[in-house]
Amino acid sequence: MPATIEAIYRADSRRVLASLIRLLGGMEAAEEALHDAFVAAARQWPQEGVPRNPVSWLISAGRFKAIDRMRQRVRFDAAQGELLRQVEETMDEQPDEEDIADDQLRLIFTCCHPALPADAQIALTLREVCGLRTEEIASAFLVGAPTIGQRIVRAKARIRDEQLPYQVPEPEELSERLGMVLHVVYLVFNEGYSASSGDRLVRRELSSEAIRLGRLLFDLLPEPEVAGLLALMMLHEARRAARMTADGDIILLADQDRSLWNRGMIAEAGRLVADAMRSGRPGVYTVQAAIAALHAEAETAEATDWVEIVGLYDLLMRLDPSPVIALNRAVAVAMRDGPEAGLRLIEGILESGELTSYHLAHAARADLYRRLGKKDEARGAYAEALRLARQEPERRFLERRLAELD
Repeated sequence: MPATIEAIYRADSRRVLASLIRLLGGMEAAEEALHDAFVAAARQWPQEGVPRNPVSWLISAGRFKAIDRMRQRVRFDAAQGELLRQVEETMDEQPDEEDIADDQLRLIFTCCHPALPADAQIALTLREVCGLRTEEIASAFLVGAPTIGQRIVRAKARIRDEQLPYQVPEPEELSERLGMVLHVVYLVFNEGYSASSGDRLVRRELSSEAIRLGRLLFDLLPEPEVAGLLALMMLHEARRAARMTADGDIILLADQDRSLWNRGMIAEAGRLVADAMRSGRPGVYTVQAAIAALHAEAETAEATDWVEIVGLYDLLMRLDPSPVIALNRAVAVAMRDGPEAGLRLIEGILESGELTSYHLAHAARADLYRRLGKKDEARGAYAEALRLARQEPERRFLERRLAELD
C-alpha cells in the first residue's frame, strides 16, 4: 500500500494541489492541505482500501483538513473568518475531471505570471507544476538550494500580496500570456537538453519534465504553437541516445548513428508539426520544429534538404529576427551554397558587434575556415570559442578540433 500511495503521489499530487489552490485561495494553505490529505490516505487506505477515485478523495480530504486548520486559527485571528466562510460555501462542490484539468492550467499561468521575475517563474513552475523538490531544481541549475528556496518564497509572497489572479487569461490576453508560458517551458527544456555550464552536456530530468509539461499543455490547450513547441522538444529529445559518446563527449549531428534515434517519437512529432503548419498560423516554435523535423526525417546527413531548411530560416527571420537565428541560417546557407557563402554571413554578424561573446558563433566560423583549408584562421576562431565556452563537453570538443589542425 505505501508503494501505491507513493505512485499516486508522483502521478497526481500536482493535480490535487492545483485544485486545492483554487478551492482554498492560496498556495501555502493548499500545500498544507495536500500534505494532510496524503497523511490521511496513508492512515486510512491500508484498512479501507484505495478509493475508486483517489484524486477526488484527496481533494476532499485536503479541503476538510484545511477547514479544520482554519477553524482553529479563527479562534486567534478573526480575519480568518471570512476566508473560512468562503471555503465552507464550496463544500458541496465536487470537482470533476474537467475542473481538475482547468485548475492545472490556472496553476501554470499563475506560475508564469509576467509580474514575476523570469528565474522565479522557472523555479515556481518546476516546484508547483512539476513537483520537483527545491534541491533537485537547485542541482539542475547549479545554484544553492537556499537561493532557489528564496526565489520560490518571494514568488509566492508576491502572488499573495499582489493578489495575482489564479485563472487562465481572457481570450484577448491569452496569446501574450501563452507565449510567456511556452517561453518558460522551452527554457527548462533547453537547460536540460544542453546545459549552459557544468560538466554534463544534458540534464535529462529537466528536458523530461519540460516535455511532460508540454504534453499537459497540449492536452489542456491544443493551440498550434503549443503543438509546435511540443514537437520541437520531442524532435531534439529523440536524438538523445546518439548525441554523446559513452564518455560524455559530443557527437555532431552529421556524425550521429541514426539507428539510435527514437523513430516513434520523431513520427509523433512530425504529425504535430504538420498539423501546426496546416493551421495557417505557424509561430516560431512550429517553424523551428519544422526545421528539426527535416533533420530528423533525413535518412543520411547528405540527404538533408538544405534548400527547404534555408527557406524555413528565412520565414523564421521574418517572424522573430535575432542574431542567433541569423547565425543558424548562415550555417544552413553554408551547407546549401558552400562554406564561403556561410562565412561571409557569419563575419557580417560578428562585425556588427552581435554575438562576439557567443562561443558557438566563433565555433561555426572556425568550422567553415577548417572546411576551406584555412588552418590559421580556423585555429584562431576555435581558440576564441574555447575561451568563451563554459560547458566541459563543449570545451573538450573544441580542444579536439584545435588538436586536429596541428
